[in-house]
Amino acid sequence: MAAHPRLNNSEGMNDMNVTKESLIGDILDTDIGTAQFFLEMGMHCLGCPSSRNESLAEACAVHGTDADSLVDSLNAYFGNN
Repeated sequence: MAAHPRLNNSEGMNDMNVTKESLIGDILDTDIGTAQFFLEMGMHCLGCPSSRNESLAEACAVHGTDADSLVDSLNAYFGNN
């Protein structure tokens, strides 16, 4: 997967530990740059109000993608290796 630039670079702004229970809206609100991960996996419904309240596990189940892989990618992006 290609490296993704961080869009919110203020100190402490991107501290997030992503789990399968994390809500898509919370992740996007923390750093809009994470949208690219969802788009790459075919999740193009990010503007839909109902998608903001879906957990990663729910969204991945609907889209037939691997939630663990997405969690790992997002945590790496946030620096939680």
